[in-house]
Amino acid sequence: MRRVVVTGLGALTPIGNNLEDFWTGIKNGVSGAAPITAFDAEKFRAKFACELKGFDPKDHFHVKEIRQYDPFSLYALYAVEEALKNGNINLDALNKNRIGVIWGSGNGGIQTFQNQLTEFNEGDGTPRFTPFFIPRILVDIASGIISIKYGLRGVNFCPVSACATSNTAMIEAFNHIKWDKADMIITGGSEAAVNESAMGGFASARALSTRNDDPKTASRPFDVNRDGFVMGEGAGAIVLEEYEHAKKRGATIYGEIVGGGQAADAYHLTGTHPEGEGAVLGMLEAMREAGISAEDIDYINMHATSTPQGDKSEMIAVNRVFGKRPELSISATKSMTGHLLGAAGAIEGIATIMGLKEGVLPPTINTTEIEPEFKDNYHFPLGKAEPKEMTYAMSNTFGFGGHIASVVFKRFED
Repeated sequence: MRRVVVTGLGALTPIGNNLEDFWTGIKNGVSGAAPITAFDAEKFRAKFACELKGFDPKDHFHVKEIRQYDPFSLYALYAVEEALKNGNINLDALNKNRIGVIWGSGNGGIQTFQNQLTEFNEGDGTPRFTPFFIPRILVDIASGIISIKYGLRGVNFCPVSACATSNTAMIEAFNHIKWDKADMIITGGSEAAVNESAMGGFASARALSTRNDDPKTASRPFDVNRDGFVMGEGAGAIVLEEYEHAKKRGATIYGEIVGGGQAADAYHLTGTHPEGEGAVLGMLEAMREAGISAEDIDYINMHATSTPQGDKSEMIAVNRVFGKRPELSISATKSMTGHLLGAAGAIEGIATIMGLKEGVLPPTINTTEIEPEFKDNYHFPLGKAEPKEMTYAMSNTFGFGGHIASVVFKRFED
C-alpha cells in the first residue's frame, strides 16, 4: 500500500499566526480566549471568543483579493502559503495534474452572508448585492481558490461534516493518495465564525460557555464545572504526500498518517450519543486501517469541546475502546484555541503531529477537577506540556448531525 506522509504544515490560530508560534503556545498552555473585539457583544449571552490576534488581511493580501474572498478563504490561503513554505515545496517543479486540494469548512462565508443581508435589510429594499456574494459564501470556494492560485489540477472538492469536516477532508486526501489518484494533496480547514450570526446561533443552542467574568479559563474540557465551548477562528493546512514521491524530492517529513475512521451516531441533530456509539465505531475503524490495536495508541487529542454531554459521551466511548489504561495520555487543545468548528481537526491534527515529532504531550489547560469516573483511567497532562516518546496518536472530531471522523498518525520512521 502507498504510504502517506505529512510534508507541510501551516497554522493561523488564536494562539499563534504561524506554525512556530502556534506550537509554542500549545506547549506553554496559552489561552486564546478574550472579550470579543470584532463586534459589540454586550447584548450577547457569550461575550468572548478565541479570536485571531494581530492579524490584518490588508498586511497579507491585495485589496482585490479582500474584496473577492470571504475571511475564511483568506485564512485558508494564508495557512496554505505557510505550509508550502515550511515544506520547501516548489509546486512548479512537480506534476500539477497529480496534486489536489481537499479543503473543508463548516460555515463557509457566514460573515459575507450576514453582512449582505444586513445591508439589504437596512437599505431601501433595492438589491445591491456584490457580484462576489455567491462565490464568497460557498463552502467549497476556498478549495477552488487554492487550486486556482497554484494551478493545481488534481482532485478538488470540499467535504462538509460540521465540526468533523477537517478530519473528513484529511481522510479523503489520505485515501486519494493511497488509491494512487494523486501524489500530493493540500488539505485542512478554515473558519471565520466570530460574528453575530454564529455567536448568536450557538448561544441560542446553549452550546457556548457564558463564563464572561473569566474568559481565559472558560474552555475546560473534562472538568465537572465545564459549561460549553468557546468559539475560535483561523485555519490549519496540512500537505499530504506519497512517501516515495516525497523521498525523491528530498522532502522534510513531519509525520505519517496511517488510518482514518468515519461513522455516525445516528442519534440526534446536535447531541452526541450518550454511550458514544459512533465514536466507538470511528476509533475502531481508524485503528483497523492502521493495522494496530488499542494498546498501540499512546495519545489521543480529544474532540472534547467542553460541553457537558459531549465530553462525557466521548470519554465513555474511549473507555469502551481502550478500557482502563493509565499509560494512555489524553488532552484537549481546544482548551487553548477554542473550538474552530470545521477547522478544528486541522489545527488539532497539527498539534498531534508536532507532539509525535518532538515527543511532547500537548496539555489541557483550565481543567482542575476531572469527571470522577474517568480521572484514574488515563493520564491527563494538565496545565503545561510533558515529554513523552510516542509512536501512534489519534485525533477525534465530531459534528452536528452525528458525524464522526477519527485519524491515526504515526511518528515518522524511514
